[in-house]
Amino acid sequence: MWLLSPLSLLFWLLSKIRKALFKQGILSSYRPPVPVIVVGNLSVGGNGKTPVVIWLVQQLQQQGIKVGVISRGYGSQAKTYPLLVNSTTDPIEGGDEPVLIAKRTGVPVVISPNRQQSIELLLQIADCDLIISDDGLQHYKLQRDIEIVVMDAERGFGNGFVLPAGPLRELPSRLNSVDFIISNGGKSEAADAVMRLIPRYAVNLKTNEQKLLSEFNNHSISAIAGIGNPQRFFNMLEKMGIQVQYSQAFQDHQHFEPTQFEKLDENRPLFMTEKDAVKCMKFARENWWYVPVEAELEGEKVRSFLQRILQKVQK
Repeated sequence: MWLLSPLSLLFWLLSKIRKALFKQGILSSYRPPVPVIVVGNLSVGGNGKTPVVIWLVQQLQQQGIKVGVISRGYGSQAKTYPLLVNSTTDPIEGGDEPVLIAKRTGVPVVISPNRQQSIELLLQIADCDLIISDDGLQHYKLQRDIEIVVMDAERGFGNGFVLPAGPLRELPSRLNSVDFIISNGGKSEAADAVMRLIPRYAVNLKTNEQKLLSEFNNHSISAIAGIGNPQRFFNMLEKMGIQVQYSQAFQDHQHFEPTQFEKLDENRPLFMTEKDAVKCMKFARENWWYVPVEAELEGEKVRSFLQRILQKVQK
């Protein structure tokens, strides 16, 4: 870690200069014609942004707000960008998280490394009152109206160093300038709200049959997870009374092939996250299940924050 600290100092310095250049207008940035909310994080790896995006879209839909979502589409291999993603888009082309967001919310989702192009296409094809950017907190080329940071309560800020000596893209002091901080999985002094991911049932990948998780109590299963914190998924199943006989963690945004599952016990049910399931549908077996989760936010500031977003739209 200490050997990499000079490189971290250089990374921090360059990031600071770049941010200042955008703030002073020396580097140009794009102002969309509708309000933009960025849901991001300070550290690399999964912190729970996608459940927050889905939760936020659903909350705004209940208020009659027409929402569109943009994403960089990390891990996608589309032939051309920007790309409109829907629930039937191949996750290899559209990325697992954008496909999942489109599937769960039904809103238009556009991916591209160029976020301005994403927004321009989104506004061409859909009447949006507001746009949510999945990730992009450090993408200062895109102007935004509201910033939300999601942090993992278990991992926090790691060793407190920025890349490459640590996991941070920006120092924790950046939290002082964002609008809302969500702690995923537990309380944090810095957070405005605590998010809990609530599992209620399992869905069969082949038949879409739903079963309450309680029906799998004391059952022996296998489990895989290709998310930012796989152990969180395995622990969740154990807490629900399900016996995880075998588990395998994959890297985040893992592309799956049938050969990766050949050694699994075919007689034992396989559980996976919903994000992994969108990539396994084509070769799923009859006893493969995914566990969707619903985000629940706790905190006195949640309602007033949603009201603040509505006021932005109504201006």
